Amino acid sequence: MKTMLPVCLANWKNALLSAGLLLLSFAATASSHREAPLIANDPLADNTDLYAFRSPDQPNTITIIANFIPGELPYGGPNYSTFGENIRYEIHIDNDPATPGDDIVYRFTFTRVNEDPTTFFNIRLGKQNMKTTFKMERSIDGGISFSTLVSEGIVPPNNIGARSIESGAGLGAANYQQLLQAAITSTSFGEMVFCGPVDDPFYVDLGGIFDLGDAPRQTGSVRDGLAKYNVHTIALQIPISILQKDGKNVSQAANILDSDFIIGIWASTSRRAIRTLQTDGTPPDETGDWVQVSRLGMPLTNEAVVPVGKKDQWNFLTPYQDLANLSTFGNFFYNPELALYMDDSQFGPAVPGFQGLRIQANSLGAFDFRNGKDGLYILKGNAALAGTALDDAIFGTLLLPAPASPRSVDLWPIFHTGVPNLRPYQLATGKNGDPLAAGKPFINNFLPNGGDMLRLNMAVPPTPRNDPQFSTLGLVHAAVLGLTDPTYAATSNLEFIPNMDGFPNGRRLEDDVTRIELQAVGGVVLAAIGLWYDDYVPGSTPSPVTNLLVNVLQYSTGVEANDAAFTANFPYLSEPWRGTETGAPTE
Repeated sequence: MKTMLPVCLANWKNALLSAGLLLLSFAATASSHREAPLIANDPLADNTDLYAFRSPDQPNTITIIANFIPGELPYGGPNYSTFGENIRYEIHIDNDPATPGDDIVYRFTFTRVNEDPTTFFNIRLGKQNMKTTFKMERSIDGGISFSTLVSEGIVPPNNIGARSIESGAGLGAANYQQLLQAAITSTSFGEMVFCGPVDDPFYVDLGGIFDLGDAPRQTGSVRDGLAKYNVHTIALQIPISILQKDGKNVSQAANILDSDFIIGIWASTSRRAIRTLQTDGTPPDETGDWVQVSRLGMPLTNEAVVPVGKKDQWNFLTPYQDLANLSTFGNFFYNPELALYMDDSQFGPAVPGFQGLRIQANSLGAFDFRNGKDGLYILKGNAALAGTALDDAIFGTLLLPAPASPRSVDLWPIFHTGVPNLRPYQLATGKNGDPLAAGKPFINNFLPNGGDMLRLNMAVPPTPRNDPQFSTLGLVHAAVLGLTDPTYAATSNLEFIPNMDGFPNGRRLEDDVTRIELQAVGGVVLAAIGLWYDDYVPGSTPSPVTNLLVNVLQYSTGVEANDAAFTANFPYLSEPWRGTETGAPTE
């Protein structure tokens, strides 16, 4: 990385004594495949990933992608995976914290038919078994009423093989891409929608991660555990004027961090409460109220933050119930389990894969963010907090609720409120050694509803995917550029820095969320806004770019890209793997 530009660090010691430093940051997470015991037994209703980003080729729109059904084998016949009947698949949007609950809901339900029940083949002579269509409804009153936008949308078949897709004995298509493109549907309001099988865009060494944090693996080769697997996606491209609370187009935004253009997104699935099995081979009888069985906002929340004993309860709650259940779930964010494995006084030595990640224990000689420590709570009541995001009069007491809750100031808010463009949530650039001073703005996705959601500021321009500065490290890389690149670090003014549109300001398909998450739990964003690592000594260490910071920035799980290339146009996902070509997943 480039050398850090000076930011008047000589004044840190005096600032610490006079103002008692205060900083706030954010953290991020990864994916949600088979994340809870009950939903692991119901794959058709299992949310796997949620993405939301400003469309790079259609910047007046937002693309939202919700994926379901983890670990689909491309050759998983004769009953290939597809969307389930009697399931409500929903995408929820909150665009106004002044109104309770959702503001917009997109609902999808699916119907399957067998066109030729006399054969065991999925496709034969132009007919499909398990042929699936969808109904798309939209609510603009928070789910009270719905209108139908698409009544019988096409779900393309699985990419079984050349004889099933291209030959005259099958569908006789020119290629699978023809089927995918034919399934893209437009609504009369300007949305585009695609529902169907695709390559799973998430990439992670699942084997290493869940082998007690062996990432990167200490012996043997890393492996993308989701390579050559498929999922089923619901992809929407929506005009920003539909999503913005006042119907404004993005050209009407006051600036690239306009608070009026922030949305929160989460996805859910629901089933009927009663399922009665039949003895004659006919489908089960589904009755009773609809019950939510899975939800997903910020990725990996339920998979790697919430412990196994509470995972099923989490899935049954909506984000709007999170605050009421703070006593149950809050401490999992205040003192996250992952942090124990980045702390040499706990279990750090037993997890060598994380040896480059170490949480600040004595930042600036004062602040300890290890589990069970007080973090910034030692500043509670300090007059220097007035006007900052940690001022109780501005944000309430949630950020500094109690002693021994060190990550209440960074991990908890990124999941439940987002980050405001407010001191001290700004880069150290321009702070002149005082982290409580105004710095360089680089994020504002503050939507204070208290719920776990993926939050996106729609006013932030998209970074072109062919930009030399485009990075899968999202906001982490934007912070590095804002602190070190003379193009951006020469001023503390608000300006677009590449990757300000990256995770956790929304989530792009390319973003390496597993790596970002682990770096953030290790304190990288705290450092970016001035709360440096323990080997930086104010007044004596010449630069905050110390060995510990470099170690965190260079950390990698070993899997840094998807196994299939993304496309330049909606729905951006790669077509599903073909069952006759992939064979078993390989190392």
